[in-house]
Amino acid sequence: MTRDIAVVAFAQTGHRRTSDELSEVEMLMPVLHDVLDQTGLKTADIGFTCSGSSDYLAGRAFSFTLALDGVGAWPPISESHVEMDGAWALYEAWTKLLTGDADTALVYAYGKSSPGSVRDVLTRQLDPYYVAPLWPDSVALAALQAQALIDAGETDEPALAAIGARSRADAGGNAHAQLRGPVPQGEYLVRPLRTGDCPPIGDGAAAVILAAGDRARELCARPAWIRGIDHRIEAHGLGVRDLTDSPSARLAAEKAGAFERPVDTAELHAPFSSQEVVLRKALRLDDSVCVNPSGGALAAHPIMAAGLIRIGEAAARIHRGAGDRALAHATSGPCLQQNLVAVLEGDPR
Repeated sequence: MTRDIAVVAFAQTGHRRTSDELSEVEMLMPVLHDVLDQTGLKTADIGFTCSGSSDYLAGRAFSFTLALDGVGAWPPISESHVEMDGAWALYEAWTKLLTGDADTALVYAYGKSSPGSVRDVLTRQLDPYYVAPLWPDSVALAALQAQALIDAGETDEPALAAIGARSRADAGGNAHAQLRGPVPQGEYLVRPLRTGDCPPIGDGAAAVILAAGDRARELCARPAWIRGIDHRIEAHGLGVRDLTDSPSARLAAEKAGAFERPVDTAELHAPFSSQEVVLRKALRLDDSVCVNPSGGALAAHPIMAAGLIRIGEAAARIHRGAGDRALAHATSGPCLQQNLVAVLEGDPR
């Protein structure tokens, strides 16, 4: 790394179960205005723009081109897109700034899960020959992982319920969260996972601004410096993986420098309560670390934006002085198949 790069601003929508009255562009525009206003930048001041979204979720090809109306693509801008969670768009923007081709970058992501069946859409991530034709949905696969953890003695149903309850309680202080307050006991969605163990279906968007070096200090009183970032992937075949562990998350954390010094905060993209159990072990997070103070993905889970939100929430805590060194994690695919880890730090106080 030859340049210091930081998150200097973060904005997100208030996440909702449905936003039928809004298009993706209408949902995204207030977030883009908010994140730019925080820094005083205009679209013309941004050196690179990168977005994350899913054509499968939107139900049409090249859907991200419509969202560019919200950014303003004329005069021509330097722009890119990933068919992934916005955390991976942030990774691309980070590498762009490392090259010196730009000093600032706008990263945004959005997803509307309400129009269709997310559980069916996510089967398209699976192996197309042997697994996808069986249509195992995301909740069923997460339940397999949860049961494997229980059978291995790593957790039990009351412990999983406690994770959901803590997440909803912490979300009480997050005005953007979709779910807050007590968790109803709920029925099993797929045993052993109950309603409180699973993410809500909802719509939302998020955006961050990255800046390099002195430019970051000009734009933010306390930048959240990206000290390391890495992403890794597990084998595609679920049958060759140990679902009670996440070697890819551990390796990504190691390469990002997460184990060099303790972190005080961790924002984990754990859509299911059982996945927090896996990630805590893989990322070596003990009880001294404040995990998901925003409520995490169990309180709001806009697909394609939830991972970027974890980075944004971690950065925002550093901006306001609530933390000094944070780990942010994003995942994609079934049972924590792909994992990205970023380590953020604030300047010494």
